[in-house]
Amino acid sequence: MATYRFDEIAINSTKKKKPTEEDKVHYIGLEHIDPGCFNIVRWGSDVAPTGDKLLMQKGDVLFGKRRAYQRKVGIAPFDGIFSAHGMVLRPNTEIIDANYFPFFISSDRFMETAVRISVGGLSPTINWKDLAKQKFDLPTLEEQKVLADKLWAAYRLKEGYKKLLAATDEMVKSQFIEMFSSYQTTPVGNYIEDSYPGEWGTEDKDGNGVKVVRTTNFTNSGKLDLTDVVTRSISEKKIERKTIRKYDTILERSGGTTDNPVGRVVLFEEDEQYLCNNFTQVLRFKKVDPIFAFYSLFYFYHTNKIVVRSMGSKTTGIQNLNMSKYLEIGIPNASDDEQKKFVAIAKQADKSKFELKQCIENIDKVINSLINLNSATLL
Repeated sequence: MATYRFDEIAINSTKKKKPTEEDKVHYIGLEHIDPGCFNIVRWGSDVAPTGDKLLMQKGDVLFGKRRAYQRKVGIAPFDGIFSAHGMVLRPNTEIIDANYFPFFISSDRFMETAVRISVGGLSPTINWKDLAKQKFDLPTLEEQKVLADKLWAAYRLKEGYKKLLAATDEMVKSQFIEMFSSYQTTPVGNYIEDSYPGEWGTEDKDGNGVKVVRTTNFTNSGKLDLTDVVTRSISEKKIERKTIRKYDTILERSGGTTDNPVGRVVLFEEDEQYLCNNFTQVLRFKKVDPIFAFYSLFYFYHTNKIVVRSMGSKTTGIQNLNMSKYLEIGIPNASDDEQKKFVAIAKQADKSKFELKQCIENIDKVINSLINLNSATLL
């Protein structure tokens, strides 16, 4: 092992340009980089980005210096421009192997340092002068090459499992469309047994608050990610009234992004007590299988985003859903047996996806252990 300053390990390319209309096609923003994935599969902007942007070359490592805790690291798939909230990094190949470099940037030791030296409140950012002088231990180039081969083999395996995950989602979606696309529908409002907005309450000062689901816990797969859940102080009366029940649908009624308009839904499948925040709405169904109703709304959203976008109005930068219009969305008039048949397919797919996700998590552990492996055990 040898110790180097970061500015000895990496070159920070700071060349910029003011984007033109043509540049919007080859623009990558931080929103296009998925944590834990070097492959960038989304890019571009509807209009020319404003402000100076960083010039990038195919193969550059793109790192999100703003909110570094999000761990956004990608590899540029083409020559173009990159968000000024990031860094365009290139390896000094006399010190670090080019194939090892992206794994080093995504490693715990680098990310923990990046988060520690970030400055600012709401959007903490890294200054190059602070990052440049940070010191890191590196294996020899020969050892790095051995590591890189193993890391890329594990990464490719992980990406293969992720493709299977996506294919499973697509299979369930295709099955739903095949079974019900030709059916007459009934407005979802006709199936509502109960519906109410969430609560935010006040700060949980004594640690006895109730868990509250936020839209940041929503995923695009229709599941909740409850790894980061806040607790809030809310009155017992409101807790009793607004506790979410298993198989309720939680609707995003305020929020939205450029890529995803307001109106996302997730299925609540927990046995523990949760409420949801005031940017959401609970939908509880009657006279229809609640899981079938959820999937009807979920697939409507993902196949009709233009229609869903038209149901929202924008105030102070936030999209707000028109609930009257939303409740006109149709639920296919499927029989009880047909609903149960589809729900069984969806549940089986969920089991398969759980196993695939476990494989991905295990591979991530292998990748992390390889990055932090003692160099003496490499050869």
